[in-house]
Amino acid sequence: MDTSILAASADKLQHASEVQESLSFPLAYAVTREQAATVGGWWEDQRSIMQPSEFILDGRGNVISATYSTGPVGRLMPEDALKMIEFVAGRKGKD
Repeated sequence: MDTSILAASADKLQHASEVQESLSFPLAYAVTREQAATVGGWWEDQRSIMQPSEFILDGRGNVISATYSTGPVGRLMPEDALKMIEFVAGRKGKD
């Protein structure tokens, strides 16, 4: 299954650029409250950040998994994302 990863952060460009250096995938920056609301993310007023909101989409752009957090616990782990992607790929053509 062909996959892509994209991350987004509420960080400003300077900090996001530092984080981007350690990633092998694109990182969007300066996520706004309105953008967080569009995906149903929880916006934390105290620090002006969107808490983790993670999605796995199928090849047609449909959400097949969504994980929302209100803090640092409960994030989607890479091995769990891979299991979900492999599961969906294995079901392709069986429905």
